[in-house]
Amino acid sequence: MSTSFAIPAPRSAMLLRRRIATYFVGGAEQIAPLVGALDGRLVHELTVDVKDGVRESSMVCAVLLAAEETGPLLDRLRELPSVVSAELA
Repeated sequence: MSTSFAIPAPRSAMLLRRRIATYFVGGAEQIAPLVGALDGRLVHELTVDVKDGVRESSMVCAVLLAAEETGPLLDRLRELPSVVSAELA
């Protein structure tokens, strides 16, 4: 008699395109740290809007992430001293 066991193959997390809006102060000098926080992620779109005379600037990006990676990425962005807010858009 032969016994076999079906062992499911490990599934990779399904990656979804998440749109993230980040608002920050400090002008163009803050762009490098913001983009650095996205390191290791597959970024599809990235738009940064810095305006003279306006206190807050914005960065909007579309990133390919697993559901469980979204919260840690938002937290990582929020920990930057220049970031006022970072949310799913």
